[in-house]
Amino acid sequence: MLTFKNLSKKYGQFLAVNKINLTIDKGELFGFLGPNGAGKTTTIKMITGLLSPTSGNIFLDSKDVWLNQIESKMKLGYIPDQPFLYDKLTGREFLYFSGGLYGLNKKVLTDRIAELLELLKIESWVDKRTEEYSQGMKQRITIASAFLHNPKLIVVDEPMVGLDPQSAYIVKKFFTDSVKNGTTIFMSTHSLNVVEEICTKVGIINKGNIIFDDTISALSRLKEEKNNNLEELFIQLTNEE
Repeated sequence: MLTFKNLSKKYGQFLAVNKINLTIDKGELFGFLGPNGAGKTTTIKMITGLLSPTSGNIFLDSKDVWLNQIESKMKLGYIPDQPFLYDKLTGREFLYFSGGLYGLNKKVLTDRIAELLELLKIESWVDKRTEEYSQGMKQRITIASAFLHNPKLIVVDEPMVGLDPQSAYIVKKFFTDSVKNGTTIFMSTHSLNVVEEICTKVGIINKGNIIFDDTISALSRLKEEKNNNLEELFIQLTNEE
């Protein structure tokens, strides 16, 4: 589904991402962990086409993302850490605008919006201007817009920022249900408890290098072997570099 081959990104002399290799299979919820400045956001921006790699390749469905940019963008949805909405549009208007960018048929789009509003519990707010929304409601509308076109891959940067417990529960359930239905999710986060709860596979990046890439079960075994909780294990692994 999603493969990195010797993927690197340099800013001048600074190597932000260093020849990383990863494979995320269809239907996985991949948690991408790392300290601040480790290379997480740079990696996400390369997947989504916001940054070009210095070297190496990203493949989505066996096709190079940078050689097939339009086709690749039609297959993925992106949820940034800070939702961007047009303040003077209602949530519904924003979703119609977003769906139009993907060329979705009006009837298909209307049905899909109704489905997502119910799943993400935002029906009561959808006809208010987004300038009135809380952070959590803005995030849920952004998530809905990313899922409108039924993408094969969802790329998420810190999905739980500003979410209250109820919103966080709704989003986590929505992600896990989506994965069960075949969507692949690549999720960068600092929320270790969220990773333990919902991820099927985990990658840890530190100083631009992948230092762990395995299943959540393997991470749990390593945690037990070292007699640590996940926070302690994460600190230990990232301090060894």
